[in-house]
Amino acid sequence: MIESVIRMQGLTKFYGKQRGVIDLDMEVQKGEVFGYLGPNGAGKTTTIRLLLDLIRPTRGKATIFGLDVNEQGLEIRKRVGYIPGELAMYENMRGRDLLTYFAHLRDGVDWEFVEGMAKRLDCNLSQPIRSLSHGNKQKIAVIQAFMHRPELLILDEPTTGLDPFMQREFYSLIAEAKEDGRTVFISSHILPEVERMCDRVGILRAGKLVTVEGVKALKERALRHLEIHFAEQVPKDAFTGITGIRDITVENGVMHCTVVGSLDAVIKAASRFRVENVITQEPSLEEIFVSYYGEGDRT
Repeated sequence: MIESVIRMQGLTKFYGKQRGVIDLDMEVQKGEVFGYLGPNGAGKTTTIRLLLDLIRPTRGKATIFGLDVNEQGLEIRKRVGYIPGELAMYENMRGRDLLTYFAHLRDGVDWEFVEGMAKRLDCNLSQPIRSLSHGNKQKIAVIQAFMHRPELLILDEPTTGLDPFMQREFYSLIAEAKEDGRTVFISSHILPEVERMCDRVGILRAGKLVTVEGVKALKERALRHLEIHFAEQVPKDAFTGITGIRDITVENGVMHCTVVGSLDAVIKAASRFRVENVITQEPSLEEIFVSYYGEGDRT
C-alpha cells in the first residue's frame, strides 16, 4: 500500500473576502517528487504556509506523516526541510553562523555533509549574508533545507536566483533525495525544471486544483503535432473522421495535423500508403499548462 505523506481535505483559505485556496483535495505519496504548478497569485504559497501551520485554514484540514498540521506542527517541522518563496535572513550573520543556528535548533547535523553541500553549490559560508547576491543567499537556503536530511522537503520556487550550473546541481540533490526514499513537494512556475524533476504535478488555477496527474500521463493526453511525408499525393479524406485528429492539411505529399492522445489510429490510416518519413513533436509541459489556462489567463 502506498503511504501518503501529505493529505489535504477540503483545505480552504480566505483572507477576508480575498481568495487564497478553495477546497483542495490532494495527496502526495511517499518517495515521489510532486510539482505544484500555477502562475503567481494562484495560491501555491498559501498552500505551503497552510501545510507548515504558518497560517490557519478557513476550513478543511491537512495532515503530514498522518499528523494534523495545526495540532502537531512542531513534530512535523522536525522532519521537514523548507525553502520559503521570499527569503528573510539575519543579514549581519555569516552563512556558517546562520547554518549553525539552524543546526542547534535541530539538535545538530552532520557538518561534513553541510561542508560537502557548500562545496557542491560553490557557496562561501564565511561571508556576511548582507554582502551576498540573491543567488548566493538562495544557496544558503538550499543548504539549510537539505542539511538534516529531512523526510519531506517543501520547496517554494527553490531555484530562484540560481545560475544554470547551480540549477543542475540542485536537480542532482532532488534526485538523490528521491533515491533515498524521501518525498519532495516543489512549487514552481518554471515548467522545464518541473518536467525534468517531477513524477506527478498538480495544476492550480485561481485557488482551485485543476488536475493532479503524472507528467507522462498529462503529455500522453496533450496535443501532439504530427508531420507525415508520403511518396505520393494522398487524399485528405483518408484521415478525416479519425478520433483525436484535427487541423489536417495535405500538400505536396506532406500531411500536417495535430493529434490528441494516441497516434495509433493515425499511423494505421497512414500505413495504407507509402510513408517516407514521420516527424512528431512531443508536447512540452508548458504547452499542457497553457492548454489548462489559455494564453491570456494568468490570474
